[in-house]
Amino acid sequence: MPALRPERSIVILLLALLVVVTAVGGTFWLYRGHQERISWVNHTLRVENRLSTLLSRVQAAESSQRGYMLTRQSDFLDPYEDFRTNWHAEWGALRAEVGDNPDQVRAVEALRPMIEERLGRLQAGIDVRRTGGQIESEAFTPGLVMMARIRSHITHMKMREEQLLRVRSIEAGQLSTLVTAGLALSAALVIILGLMALRTAQRRVTEAVESREALSDANARLLAEAQERETAQAQLRQVQKMESIGQLTGGIAHDFNNMLAIVIGSLDMARRRLGEGGDPRVIKGIDNATEGAQRAAQLTSRLLAFSRQQPLDPQPTDVNKLVGGMSEMLRRTIGEDMRVESVLAGGLWRASIDANQLENAILNLCVNARDAMPGGGRLTIETGNAHLDDAYAVSHAEVTPGQYVMVSVADSGTGMPADVAERAFDPFFTTKGVGKGTGLGLSQVFGFVKQSRGHVKIYSEPGEGTIVKIYLPRHYGEENAVGYAMPTADSLPRAQGEEIILLVEDEERVRHMSVDSLRELGYTVVQATDGEQALEMLTIQPRIDMLFTDIVMPGINGRVLADRARETRPGLKILYTTGYTRNAIVHNGMLDPGVAFIAKPFTLDQLATKVRQVLDQDDQGS
Repeated sequence: MPALRPERSIVILLLALLVVVTAVGGTFWLYRGHQERISWVNHTLRVENRLSTLLSRVQAAESSQRGYMLTRQSDFLDPYEDFRTNWHAEWGALRAEVGDNPDQVRAVEALRPMIEERLGRLQAGIDVRRTGGQIESEAFTPGLVMMARIRSHITHMKMREEQLLRVRSIEAGQLSTLVTAGLALSAALVIILGLMALRTAQRRVTEAVESREALSDANARLLAEAQERETAQAQLRQVQKMESIGQLTGGIAHDFNNMLAIVIGSLDMARRRLGEGGDPRVIKGIDNATEGAQRAAQLTSRLLAFSRQQPLDPQPTDVNKLVGGMSEMLRRTIGEDMRVESVLAGGLWRASIDANQLENAILNLCVNARDAMPGGGRLTIETGNAHLDDAYAVSHAEVTPGQYVMVSVADSGTGMPADVAERAFDPFFTTKGVGKGTGLGLSQVFGFVKQSRGHVKIYSEPGEGTIVKIYLPRHYGEENAVGYAMPTADSLPRAQGEEIILLVEDEERVRHMSVDSLRELGYTVVQATDGEQALEMLTIQPRIDMLFTDIVMPGINGRVLADRARETRPGLKILYTTGYTRNAIVHNGMLDPGVAFIAKPFTLDQLATKVRQVLDQDDQGS
């Protein structure tokens, strides 16, 4: 029987592989169908755009002729002559676009004689005016009637395209659901295959161990040599491991943030629309779901912090003031049985740091300290100026010599042995029981401090407590930082007049949620699925107050879109959003100067505040 086990394992692996290939093939087929539906949706939008452009050109030609009739100045005829010369090409392009729809083809064919007749009447009037003749007011009536027919005809064509757009959008959504289900099935089958392969690998490891026992002397020498190489390459392996895990967690965080943006935004909208007079059971259910989604968002934020891919906005920060303002929050978080002491240094330098992330880092350190003191104890937060010299930088990787603002968190807890302290900042490493910690608290602190060009050091001994010191880069320059005043909870900022926002988001459900949120705040919203469509909307829409765009999109990304938009509209205000930052608006981990950014997922309060801040910036002279 033992001799048959390898053959059975191979058969199982081949069957699993066959199932995976089938699932992936089916998913690919569904994906191709989904892309085809999307292309039809884009085709409908192009037809609508061509219809609108053709109508506006006819109207411009008519306005041009009227201007000439009133002034007899030939310059007024430029738009008319341009349309008269080129309208056949525009009509032909429209005819080609609707070639798949017989009804629309007939409508386009019927449009041609209308335009020719209208241009003929316009030219007749110009000819009379050029010869000095007078035109009676009644002569304009047939032209106005013909123009109304053209406008009505094009409007009916656009209505047919809108109906096609709704049908095709529904089909695209259904295929998108099937693609998602197919991907989930493929992922589950891949995991099963991996587990089976792992079992095979474990069996082979067992066989290797048995063989090693027969070669103990040779293996002892090899282990000694491997240990020497391990010591020499330990630091390099650690960096590579952190980078690999960081890339993985950053990608996962991006997908989760998109999903959480939909969940949190939709729950927030549902809660507000339900009001205080709704069913208490429904309200409680929504609140519980929101709390769970917020906890998931916090976990995702920790993943981004560890992978050093969260966007940071460093500002001159008074660390003493920040620590002092955390006292009430710390008392609620760590409990009454802990004695919290703050030792704040006089003459403390300002730190160049993202204050919100620093507050989260200190809170994480305090929570870790609390968990190390199950029976109560003393927690001390201390600040001070520090200088890390060249000698210290030589013995500590990634440390730049210079002046820093030091914040330390010390506890009188159980402490850690040296091997545990060495791994304390590793992701997902924890000494707590199952379900009592994610192992991301200290790794988040580590990633944030390193991304901020700072340094973190841990000191601990069993039974003597633990001290974690973080060194923040000192701010050089002006001491005062300008900040935006956050409104109170009962004064949610809303639209002021008819303000128009162009929303660009390639993820359909996130886009719908964002549109609903902005409209809830009173804004007029124009939406686009990608950068190319957004540029078309900017051309068509005469007035747009703000561009609200995702950064990571196929084709034109958000930053390139904003740059192109400002070439034609220099004063256009821009607000970026993403669940995962790349180098489009963030360089070396820091937001580019002057960039307005809101991270996914966001609540309606956060969106309302940020949008109002961006729209009011120039008015405030900022």
